[in-house]
Amino acid sequence: MKQDTKKIEAIIAPPPAHMVGDGFRVHSFFPGHELIDKKRMSPFFLMDYGSKIEFTPSEEPRGVGVHPHRGFETVTIAYHGRIAHHDSAGHSGIIGEGDIQWMTAASGLLHKEYHEKEFSKQGGLFQMVQLWVNLPAKYKMTSPKYQEITNASIGKYQLPDNNGVVEVIAGEYKNPATPEQVTPGAASTFTPMHVYNVKLKKEASVQLTFPADYNTGLLVVEGNVTINGQLALADHFVLFKNEGNTIDITAGEEAILLVLSGEPINEPIAQYGPFLMNKWEELEQAFTDVNSGKFGVLED
Repeated sequence: MKQDTKKIEAIIAPPPAHMVGDGFRVHSFFPGHELIDKKRMSPFFLMDYGSKIEFTPSEEPRGVGVHPHRGFETVTIAYHGRIAHHDSAGHSGIIGEGDIQWMTAASGLLHKEYHEKEFSKQGGLFQMVQLWVNLPAKYKMTSPKYQEITNASIGKYQLPDNNGVVEVIAGEYKNPATPEQVTPGAASTFTPMHVYNVKLKKEASVQLTFPADYNTGLLVVEGNVTINGQLALADHFVLFKNEGNTIDITAGEEAILLVLSGEPINEPIAQYGPFLMNKWEELEQAFTDVNSGKFGVLED
C-alpha cells in the first residue's frame, strides 16, 4: 500500500431497513452507527440509502407528507424511479434517474416528497439516497433555496478508453495524471466538499484524491469494487481514516459509487427530529417558530 493511501477504517454492511413515510424504505448508515457519530462524516450529517425495491402501481402517490426542516440541506439523489418535491418557499420539482434535488432549508420551511404521479401509477424499480448536509452556524438562518440538478447539467470526467465516468455533483474532480484538468461540480455549497457518482465498467479503475483531514466515505450503489486492496460489495458503505490522500478503486463488475468527502464543520451540534442546530435553545425556538406559522404554509 502506498504511503499516501487513504486507509479504510471500516466496510459497513447495510443496517436493517425501515420505512420513512410509506414511500421510502431506507438503510440509515449514519448517524447512529457505532463508528459514525454526529460529527464523524461532517459536513454530511445523515445518509438514508433506499436500496433497490419494486413498488407496485398505486393511484395515490407514496411518500412523506408535510414536515419542517431548519439548519441544514437535504440532498436527494435518484438512481431508479421518479421523486417529486414541494416546499413552502415556492419551490417544486421532479427528478428521475441520475438527477439530484438539493434543498437548502436554512432558516426553515415546510416540504413534502413523494413518488412522482406517473411513476406511482405504473410502479417499478426505486432506488435513491438522501443526505442531510449540515450548515455552519453563520449560514443556518439564511434564506431557503432549491437547486434542481439534472444529470445533463452535471460536470462529467470521462475515464480513458471509455471505462466509465466521474459525475461531479459538488466540488471538483482532478485526475491525478492530468491535475491541470479540473471538472467542476454542478451544486453550489456553503462549505468545501466533493460529491461524486463514479460509474465504472467491469475491471475499470479510477484514482481519487482528497485532503487527509476531510471526512470521506463511499457507498457501493451497484456492483462490487476493490478499494485499496479490500473488497466492498453492493449496498455497503466504506469509511476512510483521516490520513492519506489517495483512493485506488477497481471494479469487479460494472459498478456505481456515491463518493462523499468534505471539510469538517467543527461546531457544536444540537439535533432533534427535523432540526439541526448548534444549541438546544435554537431547537426550542424552531419548534416555536413552526407552531406560530413562521415556516410558511404547504398543503399536504
